[in-house]
Amino acid sequence: MLLADDKSIEKLTDHLFRHEAGKMIAVLTRIFGFQNLDLVEDVVQEAFAKALNDWRFRIPENPSGWLITVAKNKAIDIVRRQRHQNEFASEVSALLKSEYTASPVIENLFLDHEIQDSQLQMIFACCHPSLDVEDQIALTLKTCSGFSTTEIASAFLSNAEAIKKRLQRARAFLSERKIRLDIPSGNELRKRLDTVLHALYLLFNEGYNSSSKDELIRKDLCEEAIRLSLLLTRHPLVDEPKCYALVALLCLLSSRFDARLDNNAEIILLEDQDRSKWNTDLISIGLGYFERSMKGDELSEYHLQAAIVVEHTIAGKFANTNWERILALYDMLTACNRSPVILLNRAIVVGKISGPEKAVQEISRIPGVEKFLQTHYLFPAVMAEMLRQSGDTARALRLLKQAEDLASSPTEKKLIQRKTAALRESVRRHRPESEI
Repeated sequence: MLLADDKSIEKLTDHLFRHEAGKMIAVLTRIFGFQNLDLVEDVVQEAFAKALNDWRFRIPENPSGWLITVAKNKAIDIVRRQRHQNEFASEVSALLKSEYTASPVIENLFLDHEIQDSQLQMIFACCHPSLDVEDQIALTLKTCSGFSTTEIASAFLSNAEAIKKRLQRARAFLSERKIRLDIPSGNELRKRLDTVLHALYLLFNEGYNSSSKDELIRKDLCEEAIRLSLLLTRHPLVDEPKCYALVALLCLLSSRFDARLDNNAEIILLEDQDRSKWNTDLISIGLGYFERSMKGDELSEYHLQAAIVVEHTIAGKFANTNWERILALYDMLTACNRSPVILLNRAIVVGKISGPEKAVQEISRIPGVEKFLQTHYLFPAVMAEMLRQSGDTARALRLLKQAEDLASSPTEKKLIQRKTAALRESVRRHRPESEI
């Protein structure tokens, strides 16, 4: 047992909620069914509330196991009290209504290998083909990984109220249809797998570029995305090459964590990063999974995104980056995914090869760019940099002010303020004395 204080307990339970709540919800849903999802979430919340209370003086040596045990015991208690009043998950309902089999069934579902299967089944259930794709992803992020509606809204470039409605609609569908927790097969598996992979990719992105006002990088979210992605590669039904490609992409991006922020927690751009701080273990793992992803006929967008990150990784230093190769990969990527952010990144690469004026033209051609210039800080920030390089400092300064106003985190704002100050200083130095 470990001594604890209120702050350390709160930090630990928040971390564990990210890593354990999804497991607990998945297993409990296999017991109670989607029609009792409110009850499932209540059990999970009670377990964490009990942890906050019971751990005030000492934290157990195995906090995760402690939480799982509390949830399991609570489930057994509820089944004993309600087995004649409530309907549970159809697959185990008959067994739960018998006093002789109820406890053994629940004990078995809380075994490690069953917990792992439960999580995969939950992910695929949330990605039911009868739901809209956006509803599938929102429900996966909420149910499997404990995302808040605000975090999901950020991932969708949407608002919290719209996400709340999506979640209500998706949950009502699963409850009314009494959807089973299972892993599909054949064509149905392939259709749902794409949505599952996209949900995990969004989960990672929320951690890598967090919407939190206090943290630019939330490693716990990134670790959770990698953990869930690895679950896919370890199951014989879903260990497809694109699953390996996603793991490769996430590991290679995660390898840069220690180089992305300086000692003052300010952003260091890729070209200025100390690459000796990149995590060589994660690079090795990522490159290994990338090689495994090549064994197959499919070339997914995760293969292409991973290949782009591989090019940056193997360059050694920024000056050696093979921009022509990266542009070719972006051309292939935009053939299957023309998201505004991917098109923006492609424009940056065009600027590296053909100059900033060409990059400005490419950005201007992005569908809906005027809206994104007004709503997402990254677009005016990148456009400002290209205009700065091409000599249009007045417009660049206006766009930097726009980007600063749109940036959600203090870290992003500081980066833009640094760029603004540097540009103003450059203008001052080069202004004729008669104008000063």
